Amino acid sequence: MSEKSKNFGLIGVAGYIAVRHLEAIRNTGNTLLASLDPFDSVGIIDKYFPDSDFFVEFERFDRHFEKLKRSGTNIDYISICSPNFLHDSHIRFALRQGADAICEKPIVLNPWNIDALQEMENESNNSIYTILQLRLHPSIVRLREKILNGKKDKKYDIDLSYITSRGNWYKFSWKGDIQKSGGVATNIGIHFFDMLGWIFGDTLQNNVHLLEEDKAAGFLELENARVRWFLSIDQNDLPADIKQKRQRTYRSITIEGEEIEFSGGFTDLHTETYKNILAGKGFGLKDARNSVQTVYEIRNSKTLGKKGEIHPFANKLL
Repeated sequence: MSEKSKNFGLIGVAGYIAVRHLEAIRNTGNTLLASLDPFDSVGIIDKYFPDSDFFVEFERFDRHFEKLKRSGTNIDYISICSPNFLHDSHIRFALRQGADAICEKPIVLNPWNIDALQEMENESNNSIYTILQLRLHPSIVRLREKILNGKKDKKYDIDLSYITSRGNWYKFSWKGDIQKSGGVATNIGIHFFDMLGWIFGDTLQNNVHLLEEDKAAGFLELENARVRWFLSIDQNDLPADIKQKRQRTYRSITIEGEEIEFSGGFTDLHTETYKNILAGKGFGLKDARNSVQTVYEIRNSKTLGKKGEIHPFANKLL
């Protein structure tokens, strides 16, 4: 909890993840001055900050904050929940406002965007933070401690499977445009790649076997792990038992054949992230770099087909 209430702006308040940020701003005892979204289906604000201002046009949002600054009201943080391809621009806006940026992942789409933002951050008096909430998940923290305290030269065999069904709307939204979202591996996979790199070290090898608009699969060799991974938004890829239960999501990570359970415990991770940021201990550009590099390489790779270490789900499709 911060000692004095901080002033926030929020970009992308109509997005599905924005509610986690609204909760985190409120739970840490801070104030939302204004939010922005071109879509006006934002009644959720009433639950958290009914007196805050709302804009559908960026120009008016910009002008509003300029007016607040001139009247002596500082903007301390701007939270960014906009589409992936706009993150870079909105982070720059935050720094120009004299605010710290708190950006959803992926913080940017390309590694060189990180370099440019690093320069801008160095020249400013402000900081750029990102949301890497799996690093705060109790099960993941315990796993990392176990690995760090284990054999130093051991390579762990890992299977990562994540299928989260999406309807036809997906391909018509910005998420279905690889230039705007970065594709499936970026959109639904980047937090897993960040988590694996955080625990098992830097990427040594990055092979892609399958790369389509609704699914991707490959093999990652990390310093301390060999990872077969499969990501999909196609409900047809769900295991039969999951379909029978009429569930639309399947998430599994096995290490040496042992399932890692972390399906619960996500509810408060954004609030914990905000607490760390407010204490000056948030995750920044350097923390985000490895996963941004990984997904950039994936979407720009030539597929290998049935060569090498292939995830079992991908093997059925190749």
